[in-house]
Amino acid sequence: MELGLIGLGRMGANMARRLRRADIKVTAFNRSFDVTQSLAEETGIIAAKSVKELVEMLPVPRVVWLMLPAGDITQHYVDEVTLLLKADDILVDGANSHYKDSMRRAGQLAEHAIHFIDAGVSGGVWGLENGYALMIGGEAESVQYIEPILKILAPAADKGWLHCGPVGSGHYTKMVHNGIEYGMMQAYAEGFALMRSREDFALDLAAIAEAWRHGSVVRSWLLDLNAEFLQKDQTLDDVEAYVADSGEGRWAALEAVEQGIPAPVMSLALMMRFASQGNNDYAAKLLAMMRKGFGGHELKQKE
Repeated sequence: MELGLIGLGRMGANMARRLRRADIKVTAFNRSFDVTQSLAEETGIIAAKSVKELVEMLPVPRVVWLMLPAGDITQHYVDEVTLLLKADDILVDGANSHYKDSMRRAGQLAEHAIHFIDAGVSGGVWGLENGYALMIGGEAESVQYIEPILKILAPAADKGWLHCGPVGSGHYTKMVHNGIEYGMMQAYAEGFALMRSREDFALDLAAIAEAWRHGSVVRSWLLDLNAEFLQKDQTLDDVEAYVADSGEGRWAALEAVEQGIPAPVMSLALMMRFASQGNNDYAAKLLAMMRKGFGGHELKQKE
């Protein structure tokens, strides 16, 4: 089986490495050719200098996998590849795209008889060694055709990947996955902050995290990561209290509103990320002013 891969960021490059370890022939393109060439020297992928060259080097039916940031960049390459692929070729979008965009793109490609698969991918920088969780949406025949690739990228041939349903279902499932991730991360953060606040107990947070990893109902990979970095640094004095948010956390919260499904944990976790980005500062200042206005309470002035 052969694959064309567009996008060699941290996840894309590691996916190429994992596929090459299994002797899958990979032809790759990256906006910076130096990156493609370097990975070619390391892994034996074929380095394409353009998307057109990549497509021309693939056997029919062609399989092209996009591993790019969601949004305009992905759409740009969907548009470009649409003009180059032929009937019965397959385009896979492995970005964190909105599921509604995936459904629209499937319709765009269907006009050219090109098949579209949306692939929600989780695993981050650990995917190279541990495999990636893959949530797949698309026609059964197309998904079946790329099964050899999915089985290699997944943690095991029979574990960690799932054909979720029709086009859009893969990215929809990944969106919900990330909403759950937000909630879990927020719960861990609040719990450890609460324990750190009891200075009189002198709690060893690293030891607690390590103890919880064994037998506790709250054990998880996120807890494993907490245990690892708390072992090195429990004060986190050098870390800025700023947490970015991806589009998928917002989409999950909005989807809950659209569907009328209560999802307070996901939504509040997203709001806490907004607060960490300074978006709560003005509201907090107004609260302080109101408190002074009705109660005469002192304001805490900036130094």
